[in-house]
Amino acid sequence: MGYIVESLRLLAGGAPRKPEKHHRHDAVNERYAEKRKTRLTKAALEAARDEHKSTCCNKWQRRRWATLIAVNLLFVVSYYFDVQLLEGALTASRFVGFHMADLNSALQVMLAFKHVVLNLIIGTVTVFVLWLLLGGRTFCSWVCPYHLVAEWAEYLHLWLAKKKIVKDHTFNRKVRILFYVLFVLLALVTGYTVFETISPTGILSRALIYGPGVALIWVALLLAFEIFYSRRAWCRYVCPIGVTYGVVGLFSPVRVKYNMENCHHEGDCRKVCMVPHVLDVTIRGRALQVDSDLASDCTRCGLCVDVCPTDSLNFVVKGIGKHL
Repeated sequence: MGYIVESLRLLAGGAPRKPEKHHRHDAVNERYAEKRKTRLTKAALEAARDEHKSTCCNKWQRRRWATLIAVNLLFVVSYYFDVQLLEGALTASRFVGFHMADLNSALQVMLAFKHVVLNLIIGTVTVFVLWLLLGGRTFCSWVCPYHLVAEWAEYLHLWLAKKKIVKDHTFNRKVRILFYVLFVLLALVTGYTVFETISPTGILSRALIYGPGVALIWVALLLAFEIFYSRRAWCRYVCPIGVTYGVVGLFSPVRVKYNMENCHHEGDCRKVCMVPHVLDVTIRGRALQVDSDLASDCTRCGLCVDVCPTDSLNFVVKGIGKHL
């Protein structure tokens, strides 16, 4: 229950909490005490990073990019060659005859039209079960085309920031919930799926399949804003899709697990994370127990798993107990 409550709190924009010493498990307090006695020198920490870099191949990032590109290309191939394997777009589709509907899009349609059709229910249930098993926000990092181009744009932002050409501006994460409520109310009051009109996920998906349109100008403006002003702003502070799938992922068996025993609290994982608040547990003194599952706002992108020099972060499937 603690995991569910904390995940919901973070999804709603709450700040991670620093636990009091008496709230932490005894085993955790003992390990923190041992670490204070044997702190790594800066040289030793750099050596650990260098050793990791020599063996790390960014395997999860490569797998994720390959999966994301393959899923979106499957739509393109099915349309151009009329093989009827995967029809439609990410917002609504059919896979070998099975209806599939993006959960947030389905909600917008139901609210706007005040009517629910059977195919929409079937598609919603199918997608709900799929992402319940795979991890909710896994959709964001493993399927959403905007996530990929925004990730590439982020590299440019970081390079410009390193050159001190731009500076990253952050916003209060609670604005994401305000946007969520706003889009819900707009659909309900106007009878129009306003969010779907401006959603870069839907725009890019349709552009890939059916050809580019004027709406791509909006996507370009979003990317420019993220490159020159606020890193990953759309995904972090606006997009309601992430909230929807974050709730779905509350009960998912696929999670990223943090083990604090060997962690040097170097912070490399938080630097690469799109939602670094879920990795607050990796800060010295923040872990409640030796093993902690990252909150459901985690996109399961695997960047933290790839970059961690001490193998303290890993994908797990609850109930199986083995690393993926």
